[in-house]
Formats: sequence, C-alpha cells, structure tokens
Amino acid sequence: MMTNLFSTFDPATSIKVSMNWMSTFIGIMMIPMAYWTLPNRTMMLTEKISMKLHEEMKMLLGKSSNSITLMMISMFMFIFYNNIMGLLPYVFTSSSHLAFSMTLALPMWVSIMMFGWINHTNHMFAHLVPSGTPSALMPFMVIIETISNVMRPGSLAVRLTANMIAGHLLMSLLGNNSVSANSIILPMIMMIQVGLMMFEMAVAIIQAYVFSVLSTLYTSEVM
Repeated sequence: MMTNLFSTFDPATSIKVSMNWMSTFIGIMMIPMAYWTLPNRTMMLTEKISMKLHEEMKMLLGKSSNSITLMMISMFMFIFYNNIMGLLPYVFTSSSHLAFSMTLALPMWVSIMMFGWINHTNHMFAHLVPSGTPSALMPFMVIIETISNVMRPGSLAVRLTANMIAGHLLMSLLGNNSVSANSIILPMIMMIQVGLMMFEMAVAIIQAYVFSVLSTLYTSEVM
C-alpha cells in the first residue's frame, strides 16, 4: 500500500530482499541470441539509431574518436532502456534515482578531467579564462569556470532524475484519482493517461539523448 506519493520511488519495498534494482539488467539477460545473429527488424532499427548517433557525435568531437562515440552510444542505449522499463506497470524505475544517474555521470566526468589535465594541461588552463576577458576579471572567471566545471556531473545526474520523477509523479496522481473517479470523469482521465504515457516515452528518448550528447560535448572540450 502506498503511504505517500514518493513511496513508488522507494528502492526497498521488500522486507527481506529487494529485487527492484534487478530491472536495470534483467531485460538485457532476456534478449534472445537470435537478436545478435539474425538481421531482424529490431536489430536493424538499433543499428540505424547507433549510426545516426555516431555521425552526430563524430561531428561534435571533430576528429576520429570511434571509441568515445561507442562509449556514448552504449550509455544512450543503457539509459534509454532503463527509462522505457520504468514505464511498464509494477517495474521499478532505476533512472529516477541519483544513485543510478550519478554512477554514470561522476566516473565519466572524473575520467575526462583526468585525461585533460594529464595530457592537455595548457589547454585545460586556457579554458579557465575565456578569450577577451579583462585582466581585472580573470581571477573571478577562474573561480566561476571552476565551479561550473565541478557542477557538470551533478547537473547531468539531477536533470535525468528530475525529469523521470516528474512524469512518474503525474502518472501516480492520475492513477490514484482514477480509482475514485465516477463514470463521467474516468474516460477523460484515461485519455490524459494515454497522452501522458506518449509524452513520457518521448521524454525517455530525449533524456537519454541529452545525457549522451552533453557528455560528448564535455569530452570534446578536452580532446
């Protein structure tokens, strides 16, 4: 029984063992082997999406970096899969937790920063002071750029989490109201639920795309 509105995002709903986080990986384990060997429609659609993302990320990076685009496409697919899984009834939404999004954003950002400061130190120092900055404002610009750089993993994680929580809260509110709704209002609530579900599917794709593209932009700054 739901005690409050946010109890749907509680990862420990079971008294003994919580199987909620299994939804993050169980779908991958259920994919049949024919998916990887036969040229079926799902595989062809996945390849088209991957190639389109690869072209866009190569354009952002500006140079040959196939390994980086492969990592970002894998991150897009992983986030997209978990966002879609959260739309299924009685399935735990792992992407609505900071533990999930921060685990993706923080190691990625730390590795990018380590690569940049070790291999392109002068380039990283030049990023702290934009061109054309007056001499009197240079110390303040260094502080502002440093703070904005440190905030990047948090902004990536919070953006993904907040957008997933917002839609699920709306669906929870409408679902609770539909139980006590009369026969006149119920069809309207059902139509709103269907529209909201379509909107959440679009949000699931957009948030995965935004996360991967912003990660690619952050990487392009240190290449």
